[in-house]
Amino acid sequence: MNLAFGLDLDKDVVRRILAIHYRPEQGTTGPSWLTTLGHTKDSLWSMDLFRCESILLKSHWVLIVMDQFTRRIIGFGIHQGDVDGPAPCQMFNVAISKQNLPGYLSSDNDPLFLYHRWQANLRILEIDEVKSVPYTPISHPFVERLIGSKRREFLDQTFFWTATDLERKLLGYQQYFNHHRTHSGLYGGLPVCTEAKAINLNDFRWQCHYRGLFELPVAA
Repeated sequence: MNLAFGLDLDKDVVRRILAIHYRPEQGTTGPSWLTTLGHTKDSLWSMDLFRCESILLKSHWVLIVMDQFTRRIIGFGIHQGDVDGPAPCQMFNVAISKQNLPGYLSSDNDPLFLYHRWQANLRILEIDEVKSVPYTPISHPFVERLIGSKRREFLDQTFFWTATDLERKLLGYQQYFNHHRTHSGLYGGLPVCTEAKAINLNDFRWQCHYRGLFELPVAA
């Protein structure tokens, strides 16, 4: 509205007004456009960047790619130090290596994803980019929640020394996340479908995953 009509409106004022006066009726709100696209299996991936520090206080950038429909972690790309234009392309190509490519890729409005080299890389791979709503993390919820889970469950609980050490540990977490960790968004299912086995709750044991950092019950 500001750009179209030359008005000077603060988005927080608009948000407060809508919260007070706009009450949509039950059943009138359908799924978001991102959810609609994501319900076609393997057609939409989401990606984002986040930063973490090693035990030597060296900054490392991690690019994470996930499948929107299955919540499966596709892969990681790691870069030590400052990120320039070519870095996201290299990180993305490493993360998706040996994977079938999707039709769409959802990303936020980070200026790094506006570089000509990044756009050219997607054209070569024949992937259409879908942008989230600016300054609205809730429009990019799946990968944002994944990053939060990774920080709480993994990065806040362990240390790493180098980019190689971080990559090795992230691969271990990816194995746990895809094959063993249940997800409420999948109704208790796993991102990677495996044969389900009935567990007698009167006869089970705890199985350790990823060097004892996680424990899950299994049939004894």
